[in-house]
Amino acid sequence: MPWLLENDKRYTFDEIKNGVAEKSSAIRFCEQWLNGQTEFTLQTSGSTGTPKQIHVTREQLKTSARITAEYLSLKPKQTALVCLEISFVAGLMMLVRAMETGMNIIVTSPEANPLQSLNTELQIDFAAFVPYQVESILKSPQRERLNEIRNVIIGGAPLSEQTREALQPFTNTMYATYGMTETLTHIALQKINGLVENTFQILPGFEIDRDERGCLIVKAAHLGHEPIITNDLVEFVSKNKFRWLGRIDSVINSGGVKIIPEQVESAIARVFENIKIRNRFFITGLPHPQFGESVVLVVEGKLLPEINELLLKELDQTLSRYENPKSIYQIEQFIYTQSGKINRVKTIEDLRFKIPNS
Repeated sequence: MPWLLENDKRYTFDEIKNGVAEKSSAIRFCEQWLNGQTEFTLQTSGSTGTPKQIHVTREQLKTSARITAEYLSLKPKQTALVCLEISFVAGLMMLVRAMETGMNIIVTSPEANPLQSLNTELQIDFAAFVPYQVESILKSPQRERLNEIRNVIIGGAPLSEQTREALQPFTNTMYATYGMTETLTHIALQKINGLVENTFQILPGFEIDRDERGCLIVKAAHLGHEPIITNDLVEFVSKNKFRWLGRIDSVINSGGVKIIPEQVESAIARVFENIKIRNRFFITGLPHPQFGESVVLVVEGKLLPEINELLLKELDQTLSRYENPKSIYQIEQFIYTQSGKINRVKTIEDLRFKIPNS
């Protein structure tokens, strides 16, 4: 009989179904699922817009879980680590995948390093993390423990170049994911260690297209008859593979030149790595009286004056004159969503409030 372990208390699925277990958010959802509840409400994270609720059916969630389980060859009696917020789709779907597959479940709080409090004797076969959790684990004594997890998926935000490089020596199976609440988590995976891929591979059951803006359209029978139109700019490699370029709603128009921040950030990440800057950052556009918008670099935390000077020099040599940030703003701490993503919208609003005439 599969079991769920949380706060050092272990319950069988039968005990959870019969209401014996203490009611945490994870156990409450598992009890609903195991008793056959047919409709559920999901909450979007709000990292790129206003948070909203989405209503889904049991069959939709089951189909999504089956697609992932079959692709990753998840098996009964294996163990899944659930260390993401259950109130969001990524954490909730980890529970569904485990219950539908017959896997054991370990639930931990969604802290920066969820491996530090785990019993070292527990074998983890499947886990999902967000990038900041992976970054924290890589800096900790649990670094090698990450390599012992058979299947790791990482989503919620793009992985930095530094993190991708740090994961290269790992011998387990690791994927970056592409998806959203509306698609019931990932529709595509990208191998990030071993034989590395620079494209996302569409999972079985999904079809993709692009609209006139160049943004991804997702179709799948279990998601309904209407296609899901995203704001993600993509480049098709084949009918089942694509490269993610960035979000169209974050494109900067500076003097008539359109700049995709995510592509510039990729180049800046390599500069940060070369000069050993570990601060988080992102690129955005701020109003400019002559060019409409100007490219600016927003850094979390303080940079020493000599490091800031070196950074400016390196960026000037690396980026085109259109991409090169006209200013660097240092913010003590970014604003984050509940699911751990940088809330760019709120952080930029806060930045504009602090800059006169911006």
